[in-house]
Amino acid sequence: MKKILVTGGPGTGKTSLVNKLQKNGYLCSEEIVRDLTLVKRDEGIDQYFLKDPLAFSIKLFNLRLKEYNKSFNSNLIIYDRGPIDVLAYLNFKSIEIPKDLINNSKRINYKYSFILNPWKDIYTQDSIRYESYEECLLIHEFLIKEYEKFKIKLIVVPNATIIERVRFIKKFLD
Repeated sequence: MKKILVTGGPGTGKTSLVNKLQKNGYLCSEEIVRDLTLVKRDEGIDQYFLKDPLAFSIKLFNLRLKEYNKSFNSNLIIYDRGPIDVLAYLNFKSIEIPKDLINNSKRINYKYSFILNPWKDIYTQDSIRYESYEECLLIHEFLIKEYEKFKIKLIVVPNATIIERVRFIKKFLD
């Protein structure tokens, strides 16, 4: 099975792109972080990551790893973010990364890994995406460094319309 990653900092258009790829017939996983955050809000924790970044990160990593390891009835799956993104966020917050997260990350690889650059024109904050645009820029750099550590080559998706971004990625997949 070909595993394809779409990553990038907050508000770069990842989920919109993945949703459009799904509408084009590709099997895609959903971004897990919003669901995890909303579940914790129902339990009375407004921003789980800010309240307990390590516990949040371990939970998110394990959910993404489970999704990564799941079997699908398809020869190709596109992921909206991956487990290694969690390590980048921990580094961004200067939190020591648990060794098991690092060890599990060593087994992760993708056929293609796409990264979306920060793009001020489309960046918006909402009740879950609390990071400022300036923080988005920093997180982007941490993502690049983290994927480099695991020797995963990132392909930059140009800032363009959603249709042009889909067309760019499809050149690699078809």
